Amino acid sequence: MTRIQALANKCEEEVLRLAALAEMHSNHPIALSIKRAYSASHEGNVEHYEELAGYGVKAHIDGQTILVGNDKLLREQGIAHERITTPHSVVYVALEGELIGYLIIEDTPKDESKEAILALRSLGIQEIIMLTGDHKATAQSVGEKLGITQIEAELLPHQKVEKLEEIMARKQGKGKTVFVGDGINDAPVLARSDVGIAMGGVGSDAAIEAADVVIMTDEITKVATALKIARKTHTIVWQNIIFALGVKGAILIMGAFGVATMWEAVFGDVGVALIAVLNATRVLTHK
Repeated sequence: MTRIQALANKCEEEVLRLAALAEMHSNHPIALSIKRAYSASHEGNVEHYEELAGYGVKAHIDGQTILVGNDKLLREQGIAHERITTPHSVVYVALEGELIGYLIIEDTPKDESKEAILALRSLGIQEIIMLTGDHKATAQSVGEKLGITQIEAELLPHQKVEKLEEIMARKQGKGKTVFVGDGINDAPVLARSDVGIAMGGVGSDAAIEAADVVIMTDEITKVATALKIARKTHTIVWQNIIFALGVKGAILIMGAFGVATMWEAVFGDVGVALIAVLNATRVLTHK
């Protein structure tokens, strides 16, 4: 949390308290940051909670309507406000249709994020694109730290899907498109991509259900590890297919010329199966 700005005769503590209560049931990284910043016990009756994908959250606390989210949420609700320009994330807090303050949160990439990007590039993956709903300046700042030059910011969930489809159309069937996400806003894109990877710890239930792969440790470097395992598995599968068909084909030809005995037939069935299983266990040796 970088700064709290209170408006409409409210104090900073009240703005933070209402934001923390509204975000109580969210596991979004920004929501977690707000809840950590509010160290006092959560006091207030949250009567209703609704997560607005791509905008923020709406909650009824002690009979009052609280909106906590981005600039697009206030514009959608017709709440008058001045847009804050900053390279960090801005979370607006509105009470009963009036802006009462905002929180400025600095986006700090995880320590292993840059390492994960370098690991992906070492695997030959050069086209790495950031699709985010965050403010453009915030996305550019984070992208520069991570070495990502292709950035699409201020996207709603359906716009993320549209951008993904544009990316998939560009590759024209060559290669696969992998999307990594953790929020409820990422669920449609995870489902649409060729391979969706979600974070199991901080990820929302919707993201986890839509994903093909779930990383339970939330370590972004595991994405490169998963790709290495997938490539090794793919190689072993083709080795087994070629070996099995090759041996059986050779035995069939030998049988046609009457030179194959019962032992060749046994090897072609049981022997080939055992060798294929043993070869497949090499996947377990990946470090």
